[in-house]
Amino acid sequence: MQAVTVSPKYQVVIPQAVREAMGLTPGSKLQVLQYDDRIEMIPVRSTKSLRGTLRGIDTSVPRDRDRV
Repeated sequence: MQAVTVSPKYQVVIPQAVREAMGLTPGSKLQVLQYDDRIEMIPVRSTKSLRGTLRGIDTSVPRDRDRV
């Protein structure tokens, strides 16, 4: 786990290893969430880039007749 420092302008630098592992580049968007006593940053991905990520998922779920 790596620690970062909040600057006087409330900015943080994401460590290089994390940027590379997450595929972040300059201009990448992050969604920032407060969860209990922590801050979470989640990369915003386009729906096009997510295509195929659920390949093989089981879609055979029981459905109501009016929902088919």
